[in-house]
Amino acid sequence: MLSRLGFAFGGRRRFDSLSEKEILALAIASEEEDSRIYATYAARLRADYPASAAVFEDMAAEEDRHRRRLIEIYRRRFGEVIVPIRREHVADFYVRRPVWLVESLGLERIRAEAASMEREARDFYLAAASRTQDAETRKLLGDLAAVEAGHEKKADRLAETHLGAEAREREDLADRRQFVLTWVQPGLAGLMDGSVSTLAPIFATAFATEDTWTTFLIGLSASVGAGISMGFTEAAHDDGRISGRGAPWKRGLASGVMTTIGGLGHALPYLIPHFWTATAIALAVVFVELWAIAWIQNRYMETPWLRATFQVVLGGSLVLAAGILIGGS
Repeated sequence: MLSRLGFAFGGRRRFDSLSEKEILALAIASEEEDSRIYATYAARLRADYPASAAVFEDMAAEEDRHRRRLIEIYRRRFGEVIVPIRREHVADFYVRRPVWLVESLGLERIRAEAASMEREARDFYLAAASRTQDAETRKLLGDLAAVEAGHEKKADRLAETHLGAEAREREDLADRRQFVLTWVQPGLAGLMDGSVSTLAPIFATAFATEDTWTTFLIGLSASVGAGISMGFTEAAHDDGRISGRGAPWKRGLASGVMTTIGGLGHALPYLIPHFWTATAIALAVVFVELWAIAWIQNRYMETPWLRATFQVVLGGSLVLAAGILIGGS
C-alpha cells in the first residue's frame, strides 16, 4: 500500500505498482516525448547537418507512428480516456536528459544520446518484463521491448539511407570545425594568455621577495583577473552570428576558465612554505604547461610541431627569464 501511494518517493509511484492500463499510458507518453525530442534535434541540426537532420526527422515520425499504434491498443482495451501518467510520475522509470543540455554539445553527442534513448527504453522494458509474474503484463512489457529494439534497428537503417560515407565525413568535419572554433580556439587562447602572461609577475615577485605567500597571492590575483578579463572579452567581442564561431557564452567560458587555470598552474606551488621547493615545482609546471599548449596547437589547430614549439616554448621561456631577471635584480 505504501509503494502504491508513493509516500517514500516524493509522491511518485513505483513501476511495479502500475497496472497494465497505466503501463500502456506511460508507454504512449514516452513515445510522444521521444518523438518531440527527435524533432527538436532535427530542427537544431537542419542548417548545418541536413543529412543527420533527415535521420532524426524520420525517427520522430517513426516514434509518432508507434505512439498511434499504442493508442489504438489502449482504446480497444481501456476506452477513450488515457490515464495522465508520465515518466516523472514513476520513481524507478528511466528519465531523459533535458534537450538543451544535449543539443548544445555537438553532432556526435546528439547521435550518442539518440542511441542511448533507444537502449534505455528497450533495456527497461526487458528488465520489467522479467520481474513481473502476471502473464498478460509480461507479454505487454515484452512487446514494448520489441518495439524499442525495432526503433534501434530502424535508426540504423535510416542512417544508412540518409548518411552515406561522403555525407557523414562532411558532417563530421563540420562538427569538428565547430568544436574547434567554439571551444578549442578560445580555450587555447586563454590557456596561452594565462600561462605566459602571468609568468613575469609571478616569478618576478617570487625572486624579489622570496616570500611564497605573497607570490601566491600575486599569482592568484593575476590569474583570476586575467580569466575574468579574457572571458568577458571573448564573449563580448563576437556574437558568433557572422563568424560562425558559436555561442558567445561558450567561448567566454572556455577562454575565462582556461586563462585562470593557466595562471594558477604555476601559482599554486607557492602554497608550499619552502621557497626553493615551491619554485622548483612551479618551474616544472611551467615546462609541462608550455609543452601542453604546443601539443594542443599541433593536435587541434594543425600547427606544425616546430612552429608550435618556437611560438610557445621559446616565447614562454623568454617571458619566464624576464620575470626572473627583473625580480632578482
